[in-house]
Amino acid sequence: AMALLSSVAAVVTALAALAALFLVLVCVIAHVTARKMPTLHRCEEEKFFVNYEGRRESVPSIHDPPVKELSVVVPSYNEEDRLPLMMDEALDYLEKRQKRDASFTYEVIVVNDGSKDQTEKVAMKYCKKYGSDKVRVLSLVKNRGKGGAVRMGVFSCRGRKILMADADGATKFADIEKVEEGLKNLQPWPNQLAISCGSRAHLEKDSIAKRSYFRTLLMYGFHFLVWFLCVREIRDTQCGFKLLTREAALRTFSTLHIERWAFDVELLYIAQCLRIPIAEVAVNWTEIEGSKLVPFWSWLQMGRDLLFIRLRYMTGAWQIETRKCN
Repeated sequence: AMALLSSVAAVVTALAALAALFLVLVCVIAHVTARKMPTLHRCEEEKFFVNYEGRRESVPSIHDPPVKELSVVVPSYNEEDRLPLMMDEALDYLEKRQKRDASFTYEVIVVNDGSKDQTEKVAMKYCKKYGSDKVRVLSLVKNRGKGGAVRMGVFSCRGRKILMADADGATKFADIEKVEEGLKNLQPWPNQLAISCGSRAHLEKDSIAKRSYFRTLLMYGFHFLVWFLCVREIRDTQCGFKLLTREAALRTFSTLHIERWAFDVELLYIAQCLRIPIAEVAVNWTEIEGSKLVPFWSWLQMGRDLLFIRLRYMTGAWQIETRKCN
């Protein structure tokens, strides 16, 4: 019996040593492969947008004083089919709101993220209909990923408040009033910093009933990793309906490294580190066909990104700081 216990103890010790070695190895890999600061460079073609008359105009900068009340940034990759429904709903709401309140001004920035379909052409129709002061199309030379597209749009906006909104229109656009109320309830904003996140957490039970066991397991695994590694204050980090003050957008997106699906988590992790007040507000949400997420591989990539977010900030490979966009 003593010999058996001794053998078990030796095995446990060896496994613990291997686990520790593996963790050290992962930390080293995370640190060595990290870019010190995110790439904020624009290609020459990305420094301009085409207005409704077909002329090129220089994009503004988030470092300029705001001249609009609201900027809506819509990242779009191969969204020729889903974008019209979202744009029709959003612009109908925004136009009616402006008629009710003449002081309310807005812009919608569609960021064409290197699409291979007619996304740019579809978006330009709205630019021609509403004018390039209200609808702007920023086309990226190559696909950067959702986070990269949102960041490019944010750095090109003119609004005092900035709303991230998905091109699929899964969230009812009128729910912006709910996230605005969430932002308002955080006042007084320290240094004009505040974020209000739309949330689908209240719909979780219904969504589980419609999902397969495998996808439900992936969802719970992802939520646990988000909570354990990065963000504990927000239940739903991935809802693409987030409202930020201009200063909060500048401070968080200037530090953002992740350009694909897990960028929301890093964004909120940065906000937590900067002690930016964050509200989470329930919004209406409907699943729309055509998601770009590939269930297993996208979740695997996000899991890796979550681990690297924590390790890279923990080891100092990434640091919370701001830097101007070129």
